Amino acid sequence: MAGYSDVVMDHFRHPRNVGCLEPCDLRGTAGTPGNGPHMVFTVRLHGDRIAEVRFQTFGCGPAIAAGSLLTELVSGRPLPETTTITRDPLVEALGGLPEDKLYCADLAVEAWQDVLARTAAHAPT
Repeated sequence: MAGYSDVVMDHFRHPRNVGCLEPCDLRGTAGTPGNGPHMVFTVRLHGDRIAEVRFQTFGCGPAIAAGSLLTELVSGRPLPETTTITRDPLVEALGGLPEDKLYCADLAVEAWQDVLARTAAHAPT
């Protein structure tokens, strides 16, 4: 994987927070399993704070790196604070991605936005 940043290579070779939390409080997905890349985040909350987060992906090295780094960016934070995570800050934190791999960051962000969209369904009434 020539041409990738040290951050991308580190998260690809040593991904953090891989797996699935069962049971989980929230789940977010992007992509379609069996039809191209896809990503899943599972989250356990403590109040509104992210106590644990895991990811699973079927994708290339940059997709693995994007999912791994995103888990580090959100872990331990209050869920509402994670709404600011978009492609550009994720790509910057990864040390950049080639144009043809920006979809990997989009995939991770889309799956995280799906987590956030599901929070309303789990909010106390």
